[in-house]
Amino acid sequence: MKKKVLSVLLATSMVVSLAACGSKEETTDNAAGGSTATATETADAADTTSADDAIANLIAATEGTVDIQLWCSELESYQTVMKELTDKFQEQYSDVDFNITIGAVSEQEAKDKVLEDIDAAADVFVFADDQVNDLVNAGALQEVAATYTYDPAETNSEATVAAATKDGKLYAYPLTASNGYFLYYDSNIFSEEDVASWEALEAKAEEAGTKVGMNIADGWYVYGFFAGAGCTLSMNEDNSNECDWNNETGLAVAESIENIASSPAFVSVEDKDAITMLTDGTLGAYVSGTWNATSFQDQYGDGYAACKLPTFDVNGTATQMGSYAGYKFVGVNSHAKNVGWSMLLAEYLTNEESQLEIGLATAEGPANLAAASQIDSPALAALAAQSAYADQQLVGSNYWDPAKALGQNLVDGAADLQKVLDDAVAGITQPVAE
Repeated sequence: MKKKVLSVLLATSMVVSLAACGSKEETTDNAAGGSTATATETADAADTTSADDAIANLIAATEGTVDIQLWCSELESYQTVMKELTDKFQEQYSDVDFNITIGAVSEQEAKDKVLEDIDAAADVFVFADDQVNDLVNAGALQEVAATYTYDPAETNSEATVAAATKDGKLYAYPLTASNGYFLYYDSNIFSEEDVASWEALEAKAEEAGTKVGMNIADGWYVYGFFAGAGCTLSMNEDNSNECDWNNETGLAVAESIENIASSPAFVSVEDKDAITMLTDGTLGAYVSGTWNATSFQDQYGDGYAACKLPTFDVNGTATQMGSYAGYKFVGVNSHAKNVGWSMLLAEYLTNEESQLEIGLATAEGPANLAAASQIDSPALAALAAQSAYADQQLVGSNYWDPAKALGQNLVDGAADLQKVLDDAVAGITQPVAE
């Protein structure tokens, strides 16, 4: 059989699949047996047949080795579970000779790595939700116009599907709904009352001789203070930003952050340094996300606990911290060498069973609703509690460096806070270079 161009085959097979999706709640008689079957049941059976036929056609049109490069997080848990899943994928389609390689590229770096050279980038890659706009504008993502085995819009949370959609078109497969942050703590040291506010948390930490902290010198985390107090940050259509953090409320927030950072019990450190402190037994509480759940659970043992972020004092008022809520997607490179197989692999990695396996292996929350309901986790419960105060991360690239500098200035105890805030806002809102 002559080799067909897989992208054309994919489009053809998906048209067949979509054609079978219509249904009407009409009843038809079975002439042979007199029994009745609804048109919906008939359409459902046709859907299954169409999916099987589309995959059979894909297999029949494949010659030689199918090379697929997959990029996902460098964390060992992700690398391990993705290897297990891709092995199962190859076993399921054992008639095909695959060469699937897994590279270590973090979700945060995926967009930049892909856009360096779309042709040379991975065929399938995991990326963060705030990268959808730039990847679509660059023509780097294959639209998910139709599917082989399941419909992402029907099985995943509405928020994740909406975040993967641009101009009414779905451009990625939702994978996780847990890219946020909350507070881990050792309940052998801290009570629920202690972790309710930064002031109580630090007072107890000083008394107990332990450390507490978060990475304030990072725009992802420092956002939570300003957002919680009602300050605004938004992205314009051209990817520039609007920000009012240098107003009167923002100044009060900056003062509060400096007060928190000035405690002898407080540390502003990145995750890698926090994990070192955790292993040394010197870190009693820390703001992070689900990706570090195993480390905290192992170290805290029967004291392992997590909760929403603490409140903090703003002009004498206890103010709940906000946060970012984010998602991870699996995208298919529009320049993939084997588009059909790349899309089928992306579907496989994001179906209910795979999302459950990934969730159990990484402690992250699945985007798939059925998979998420099967995981019991203190970290995910804390994330759910914080979600009421969380915003989707929609911000232009000019935000990150000025926000990081702002956070570091506050940790260092800058004297002229108004100037520090004015400089940060000027940087955050600067026009986007053409």
